[in-house]
Amino acid sequence: MFTKDRLVGTDPFHNEAIRLATLADLDALVSLEESCFAVPWSRKSFEVELDGNSFSQMLVIPGPKEQPEIPLLAYICVWVIFEEIRFLNLAVHPHFRGNGLAKQLILEALCIGSAQGCCRGMLEVRDSNQMAKKLYEFFKFKEYGRRSSYYTNPSEDAILMILEPISGEISDKNDLGEIQVECK
Repeated sequence: MFTKDRLVGTDPFHNEAIRLATLADLDALVSLEESCFAVPWSRKSFEVELDGNSFSQMLVIPGPKEQPEIPLLAYICVWVIFEEIRFLNLAVHPHFRGNGLAKQLILEALCIGSAQGCCRGMLEVRDSNQMAKKLYEFFKFKEYGRRSSYYTNPSEDAILMILEPISGEISDKNDLGEIQVECK
């Protein structure tokens, strides 16, 4: 099990540590969330994930030191539940999209899940979010179902995706475009 102050990886673009979020990141997480989503998670939702849910793991990539007004570049929230890792949310600051940060966070989360015995990854994504679907397909997630009118603002179906098995896909070095990453 990872402690809240353990560094779990490195963002290759900024040489910043990917680390587990703490309650000290709460304001930055809420700000990042609000800059990314029409229906953002509430402050209370983040508090519960950070301090009240033993299944929750939230990873963050800190912002550049020379831009203190951007304390976080990205975060991912997952639940590690027995043999499954469930992807709840992923956000990348709008000014830093397209730099591979989401891939780094997904890979780190999959490595954590794999190390804790997870054999499958599960998620849902807006039907219209083609970029996100391509990102998950990059990791070999496959569509297996749909939830009608699951999302609001606007109303939209959720596409259910699964990655199984996890360990076979990420046990060796992974080629993330120009990024070489190895699960620890």
